[in-house]
Amino acid sequence: MGYKHLTFPAGSVFLITGGAGFIGSNLCEAILDMGYRVRCLDNLSTGFQSNVDIFVGNPNYEFINGDIRDFTVCVNACKGVDYILHQAAWGSIPRSIVKPLLYEEINIRGTLNMLEAAQQAGVQRLVYASSSSVYGDEPNLLKIEGREGRLLSPYALTKQVNEEYARLYMELYGLETIGLRYFNVFGRRQNPAGAYAAVIPKYIKQLMIGEQPCINGDGKQSRDFTYIENVIEANLKATAAQNKAVGQVYNIAFGDRVCLIELFRMIARLLGREDVEPMYGPERLGDIKHSNANIVRAKNLLGYTPEWDVERGMKETIKWYQGE
Repeated sequence: MGYKHLTFPAGSVFLITGGAGFIGSNLCEAILDMGYRVRCLDNLSTGFQSNVDIFVGNPNYEFINGDIRDFTVCVNACKGVDYILHQAAWGSIPRSIVKPLLYEEINIRGTLNMLEAAQQAGVQRLVYASSSSVYGDEPNLLKIEGREGRLLSPYALTKQVNEEYARLYMELYGLETIGLRYFNVFGRRQNPAGAYAAVIPKYIKQLMIGEQPCINGDGKQSRDFTYIENVIEANLKATAAQNKAVGQVYNIAFGDRVCLIELFRMIARLLGREDVEPMYGPERLGDIKHSNANIVRAKNLLGYTPEWDVERGMKETIKWYQGE
């Protein structure tokens, strides 16, 4: 169970792209705690130096301030690397609708740069972040790999293109790749600020300072919210998985769903703010109504066994935002 029993060859070097971001910094921490070497690549455009300051001084930690859009940066970052956990990307469906050209540059060209640099450097395996957004308007629940619909945003398109490039690099060049379709990840170090912040950190912070949160839509839309520890487990088990697992994509979620109004009430209850009622705003362009993952493939081929449900993860997340 979990991931702390996993072992890799002594002296293994992990490159974490987007390592100063929410998910990336948690991966850096987990791998350093396991005793392996970590190289963090980030240009701090959406990540934060404060997320990785705690690693400064660790002899197994190295930070590169660089942009994945620069192929030379990618080549240099891959030197001597055994495994890559590629998290660098710009998230947010609404922001991608406003800035499609930027998403093309960062998410598609940046990922292609990393794939090519990894292949040239002889990296053993590249595990990359995809997204549940690739399911688009496919109406069925549960979401199953291979049954996708029409894409609804530039962000979703970038993630689908990444999956295809990764497949090609596996088939044409022999680079071992595994894609992880994240479903609504939350947890410590997730940024609550800005117009495009994820709902969980935004609701927590607003309730903590006495503001009234706003739910986009009627609150009945549902998501498969996934605590960060489950995502760390998935990345490390994908890195260690047998060769029969490579060249595929996997849903990474808890395998349950919660309506936004239920989520809001859970957070309010855990913060002792049950007296607060949310406001309601317009639905967000590009959003789907319901999302719930089938995680059978990840269980069978990666050994993925998510232990953290939403409420357990939410309690830990709130503690982190409260500074406990």
